[in-house]
Amino acid sequence: MLRKRRLWMLAACLGALMLAPFALDRLFPPNLTRLHAVGVEVQDRDGRVLSVLPAPGGFWRLATRPEDVSPILLDLLIAAEDRRFYQHPGVDPLALGRAAGQWLRAGRVVSGGSTLTMQAARLLEPRPRGLRAKAIEIFRAFQLEARFSKREILGIWLTLAPQGGNIEGMRAGSLAWFGRPAQRLDAAEAALLIALARRPAALSPDRHAEAARAARDDVLRRRGAAILSPEDQALALAAPLPSARLPMPGLAPHLARELARQGESPIRSSLDAGLQRASERLAAEALLRLPDRASVALIITDLRTRETRALVGGAFGAENRAGALDLTRATRSPGSALKPFLYAMAFEQGLVRPDTLLSDLPRRFGAYAPENFDRGFTGRITAAEALRLSLNLPAVALLDGVGPARFAASLRSAGAAPVLPRGVDASLPLALGGAGTTLRDMVGLYALLGDGGRAGGLRFTPGQGAGAPVLEARAAAAVAGVLVQDFPGGGPRGVAWKTGTSWGGRDAWAFGFDGRHVAGVWVGRPDGTPIPGLTGRDAALPVLAKLFALLPEAPLERATIRADAAPAALGSDPLRLLFPPPGAVLAEGAGPVVLRVAGGRRPLTFLVDGAPIARDAARRELGWLPPGPGFYRLAIMDAEGALVAADVRVAPPGAPRAEGAVLRLTPAE
Repeated sequence: MLRKRRLWMLAACLGALMLAPFALDRLFPPNLTRLHAVGVEVQDRDGRVLSVLPAPGGFWRLATRPEDVSPILLDLLIAAEDRRFYQHPGVDPLALGRAAGQWLRAGRVVSGGSTLTMQAARLLEPRPRGLRAKAIEIFRAFQLEARFSKREILGIWLTLAPQGGNIEGMRAGSLAWFGRPAQRLDAAEAALLIALARRPAALSPDRHAEAARAARDDVLRRRGAAILSPEDQALALAAPLPSARLPMPGLAPHLARELARQGESPIRSSLDAGLQRASERLAAEALLRLPDRASVALIITDLRTRETRALVGGAFGAENRAGALDLTRATRSPGSALKPFLYAMAFEQGLVRPDTLLSDLPRRFGAYAPENFDRGFTGRITAAEALRLSLNLPAVALLDGVGPARFAASLRSAGAAPVLPRGVDASLPLALGGAGTTLRDMVGLYALLGDGGRAGGLRFTPGQGAGAPVLEARAAAAVAGVLVQDFPGGGPRGVAWKTGTSWGGRDAWAFGFDGRHVAGVWVGRPDGTPIPGLTGRDAALPVLAKLFALLPEAPLERATIRADAAPAALGSDPLRLLFPPPGAVLAEGAGPVVLRVAGGRRPLTFLVDGAPIARDAARRELGWLPPGPGFYRLAIMDAEGALVAADVRVAPPGAPRAEGAVLRLTPAE
């Protein structure tokens, strides 16, 4: 009985010993907080580093996997720090024994004997060196080996290895010291980063160049001999050291911060790093010619996909503290920049065509009496020239015909809803910029003109952005042809462009598009204070011309506006009566008859027995309520004088119908 009890006690002890590691692992799991507290990397469309945002605490730390660094760095790292890394279970007894013997003989620590797994444990939970810390590292190393693969453990080291100051990890170190991705490091650069991880404060190459060189060369000589050929080793030993720490990538800072709130690192944007860099440089140069406290914002977008290729949220001078503002999202007055869409609607509705003569003479619209920018008047002028010259009187007259509410609704359906004061409805000043909008929305509107009337918001990550048409393609093409002009002072040809200036010189705009891209520029002060003499033509248009000089040419053709050619500019579609068909018998008392037509040039005139009835010039259908039974002649005439007609009969309820007669369809059908 006693023997049996002892066997049970022995088995319990053995079981406890076997379960102890699992219990300790559950009670004291490794702290992975530092591993997950990484910065955000925003890449361009091709995967190049565009911008890096720091981790919490201001540390430049990026998640790094073994495939994110060059193979030579991995080979040198394992050769220099842990040659048996892939064989041991987290702790190397041979290395620990060697280190203990050296400590006993020398009376001090000669080498630590730490494996890469133990180093990873120390990087996760930094603590003062000592025997207690070493024991904890050993325990944590076993935990890491049980929880992670060897490549994942390498990833911990590659992410957290110190590189001097607030730089941690191989990717951040490569960007800070060499200005290139860690995948492109050569042997000399990789050896320096490995050496730097051991004693970052004492081996910083910008302050301790000789010590850094000696440590790098030691890695190359002692550990690199088995990896590098003699020629490669000699080249690496002769390579210069970096003399200064480089700034971390910071292109498109406004958009980078915006994208960082929407996804996990790395984030692939739609921007082009080269074009973004050139655009930021161009905006900074433009700022030098502007008054104090002024700023420049700009956008370049692919016309078909709406993918944004460059975005400058605001270029600011040193004295301007508004640099955190993204002015592409600021609501400002567009001035005359909305006029092309007003003309497009007028073309679509058949109110005018490019060669229609308009009146640019003083006129009052109730209490509203608009004036041109130069306070002068041109007289009789074609719609095309009125748009090119950005005349105010013809634009207000067109909006009066289109209807402010309908124009605002069309802008809203195109994704650029005008911002009006609370409780205020759209009115005639909308034609001259009497509402708020953003640079992003305006670029989207001009993309609509260049892309056959298709709406679609701008995209900042890869993907198709254009949607359904909201404007007839022929009307959009007509406006595009009118706006194709040479830039003042020279520049790329075949670009359709338009400028705008808000009241008081607060905002200057320029927008343009060719066959592939659309771009917009805003100039002004972030606080909205006026800049005397500021105009879109003088301040924003030169920047727009330089933007298109950065892009591959895709010229548009300018429209030839002649009276005999104008109908072809908007297309040719004969007038046709869709309903009712000739000879139809319509039932009396069943409600209005919906007259429907297609084709022709608007405005359309609807007639019954030769007398015009109330109409809406923009629509191709009209409800008519027959006054009583009898025979009627229905006719529709378009702006060119084309006429279509149908004789119909309105029969009282219960009247017999001839075979083949057609009863009126309900409006819903």
